[in-house]
Amino acid sequence: MKEKRFDYVVVGGGPAGAFFALEMVRFHPDKSILLIERGKRVENRNCPAAVTGKCVKCKPFCQIMNGFSGAGAFSDGKLSLYNEEDDDFYVGGNLHKYAGVDNTKRLIDYTDKVYLEFGATEKLEGIDHPGEISLIRKTAETAGLDLINIPIRHLGTDKAHVLYQKIEKYLEAHGVEFLFETEVQDLLIKDNTVYGVIYHSNGGETKTVEAGAVVLAIGRVGANWLLNLCNEHDILTASGVIDVGIRYELKDSVMAQINELLYEGKFIAKPAPYNDKVRTFCQNPSGFVTTEVYDGGITLVNGHALKDTKSTNTNLALLVSLNLKDMPNPMEYSRNIARNMNALAGGNVIVQRLGDIRIGKRTWPEELAKNSVVPTLKAASAGDLSLAMPYRELMDILGFIEMMEKVAPGFADPDNLLYGPELKFYSNKVELSTSLETSVSGLYAIGDGCGLTRGLMMASASGVYLARMIR
Repeated sequence: MKEKRFDYVVVGGGPAGAFFALEMVRFHPDKSILLIERGKRVENRNCPAAVTGKCVKCKPFCQIMNGFSGAGAFSDGKLSLYNEEDDDFYVGGNLHKYAGVDNTKRLIDYTDKVYLEFGATEKLEGIDHPGEISLIRKTAETAGLDLINIPIRHLGTDKAHVLYQKIEKYLEAHGVEFLFETEVQDLLIKDNTVYGVIYHSNGGETKTVEAGAVVLAIGRVGANWLLNLCNEHDILTASGVIDVGIRYELKDSVMAQINELLYEGKFIAKPAPYNDKVRTFCQNPSGFVTTEVYDGGITLVNGHALKDTKSTNTNLALLVSLNLKDMPNPMEYSRNIARNMNALAGGNVIVQRLGDIRIGKRTWPEELAKNSVVPTLKAASAGDLSLAMPYRELMDILGFIEMMEKVAPGFADPDNLLYGPELKFYSNKVELSTSLETSVSGLYAIGDGCGLTRGLMMASASGVYLARMIR
């Protein structure tokens, strides 16, 4: 069945797709937009684990990872800004390589104002107490670590739901059409020019819709789908850096100063002997460790923090960046690590005490029950990460922990917990023009899944940038 034609079809309702549509309806209200999202409306998204205490692997798609606002609605909701004096971007991906550094700063300023308009907190973290922050930086440098400190606006997972629902309703009120619980199966391409998509709703018939342009606003959860699509249609891509790591949980008291002054400390180092880049990511003071399910049933670990509900633990990712550009499919390397770890845990994620890793033994449930750091992810299976985590990456992480002990005493306490796996699927980099057009005419790509951005703010800004370039 053939549907009506739209000016733009947007595939994916995460921050990138939402902000593209938002910018278009504000400045080009005459353009028709269809946004197709395989998950649910943000107000209908609920993770059953909040009731069941464990991941039930929702069908057909994970509620945390899919739906309007993407994983953003269930993340910690941190909007990373920038420092005026910096001439580069150290977090957030590669948008500035297409838009330029100064223009990207202006895009972030604009996008930040839009978030404020829809209810983001006025408070910025990490801008007060510069003298004390400087002392932390000096201590880090002595330990061989770099500290990147940029202003952060913290939405909180609970408040992010409310904010993105406002954006969803605004778009509908201004003429954007939505297809929820609908999956795009393929692109319509002729003579290397896209002219629409093929899709089907859950339990419905296959349909086509034509468009003047198609925007792939795929998040990390759809990265493997996008890679397969690119291979099928010979859309040019390049292999990039992969991030392999764990989620680390420790007492708030250990991170008290960093949490108070920075909220999120972004530390980077290259531990011996491999000198791979290791970094902290997505720090959640008084937060909770969570799980998320990707295509193929792969279960990964993540973390979030709420505005109104607190734990007594801080969790953060420790990620090892590996450049596997000579490997045809680095993403499959990552996915195999996840599959092996999930197999050891019966389809779940593994948690292990740091002290047990050091002496080469697994963690048993009865030991975890007496541990001084009480796990906030009750469903994680006590076990042995070293059976599935590659030796090199595990040694990188353990070396990094010892370096951080000099910055935050207690960071290397044997009762601290490592959950695995935590992986970031953005190693497939779609080759883009400065206007973010792919090698197929009329087909554009934005957001995390195509390797362009990392995180809420940059993904949102990429949507704004494309809306300005495409018109």
